Amino acid sequence: MGGGLMNVGRGALGVIAGVLMVTLAALGHLLSPPAFDPPPLSASPAFRSLPAQPPAEVRHVDASARFRTETLTVPARDETLKATVRTPLTPGRHPAMVFVQGSGSGDGAEFTQQAEWLAGAGIATIAYDKRTVGYNFRNRDFSLLADDALRMLDVLRRRPDVDPSRTGLWGVSEGGWVVPIAAAEDKDVRFVVLVSSPNVSPMRQVAWALNEQLLRLHAPTGVRDLLTRAMGGVGFDFLRYDGVPALRGITQPVLALYGTMDPSIPFVESTETLTGALDEGGNPDYTIRYLAGANHAMRLNGGAFAPGYLPTLANWIGGLPGTAAPSLHLAGETPVQRFEAADVPAAPWWGESTFLWLTLCLAAVGYVAAPVTEMVVRLRGRDLRLQTNAHLWPAIRRRLRRMAWTGLGEFAAVMAFITLIVLFSVNQAGAWPAVQAGWLVVRMLAVVMLVQEVTTVAAVLAGLRDGWQPSRWEKTVLTGVLGGTGLLLVTAAYYGLFGIPW
Repeated sequence: MGGGLMNVGRGALGVIAGVLMVTLAALGHLLSPPAFDPPPLSASPAFRSLPAQPPAEVRHVDASARFRTETLTVPARDETLKATVRTPLTPGRHPAMVFVQGSGSGDGAEFTQQAEWLAGAGIATIAYDKRTVGYNFRNRDFSLLADDALRMLDVLRRRPDVDPSRTGLWGVSEGGWVVPIAAAEDKDVRFVVLVSSPNVSPMRQVAWALNEQLLRLHAPTGVRDLLTRAMGGVGFDFLRYDGVPALRGITQPVLALYGTMDPSIPFVESTETLTGALDEGGNPDYTIRYLAGANHAMRLNGGAFAPGYLPTLANWIGGLPGTAAPSLHLAGETPVQRFEAADVPAAPWWGESTFLWLTLCLAAVGYVAAPVTEMVVRLRGRDLRLQTNAHLWPAIRRRLRRMAWTGLGEFAAVMAFITLIVLFSVNQAGAWPAVQAGWLVVRMLAVVMLVQEVTTVAAVLAGLRDGWQPSRWEKTVLTGVLGGTGLLLVTAAYYGLFGIPW
């Protein structure tokens, strides 16, 4: 077999591998959806220079009053939710609000710091654990989450130390899609606070955040292509949710707060969407403020809250209804959003997540078929040495094993690389070399798979020419590993791993 392979020539094999790589690159270009390339944002003139926030909104708030903390359970649809109520001990009835969480699972403890501060400032709050029934990574019903928020509001409104005419909902991030549904449905919601509210569809928000993070990481264009093609194939219905109809239905006073250093949402377009919807719904009572240096959680560099956040919140809520109609709708630090929040092109049927997992499963079956088949043959006690040219098989088997390990390594490398991107989106220090190196590893493994496929096929053809007659089980192993690797190569082409420029 060695002589036959040498007759093919390393140079010829290199040319074949190069031609196949170019072919796969062209195939990936033809099979893939249109490129995701959001244009620069041309914001309206209102965002070119914002006036400073009025001093009365950020005036000092005494938050030293004593308060009580109570833990209770609240029946919700299909489950019971644990909640924590914090109310001022000062006499009389107080304004109150419900904290509505962002995406992911979590408990109400994440709001402890601001809830205690607000209680000390005379504002009652309730924070609750997020539901686990009917909410997960793949499926989430914003109307169901809105129902949970309204149940919590009802708990507050029934308390003798709460003023039911000044009770509202506060929502952060994903809560920005939940709270408007509740406010449009129930007019017992007397005010609305939106913090880092996306207002565009979840798909556009995630795509914008991804693009922004990759730009900050100086990631190659191919990284964005890989990730957005994967996003385009995700069949999660909630990603296409349109929150504008719910925003139009808000008739209550609205306070919206955004940070100028928020890498997670397109804050200028989110504001334009919000103001447009409220104007269309005939609601002039909205106050929108941009806080300098604040991130998605209204904090500075992940530390303390931005200086104006809690005072603005307390002064606005405490001043209702007088603060409902501000002298300035937009104020604060002038925001800069570089690119539009464009939609990710939907993937063709062969790029959908179901088809991707089917391909990966078929490749895995092909790889598993090799050791399983060999084990069965050994258990049957077959003497492999009696086969024609049986000495050729060990060398080919070694090649197949290396191919299988490379294929598994490629899958693991892609998963690790995506995890790396996510982690560096949170902490970008020193990220550029790691992102570049990770991308190089992912692409090099794809090339190694291609070279292994070519050389192994050449070795098999050389063996057949020299009279090798593979047995049925050897044919099964060859078909499984070569076919599985072929599927992975086409998949890698779709996701741009053979894209040019390399």
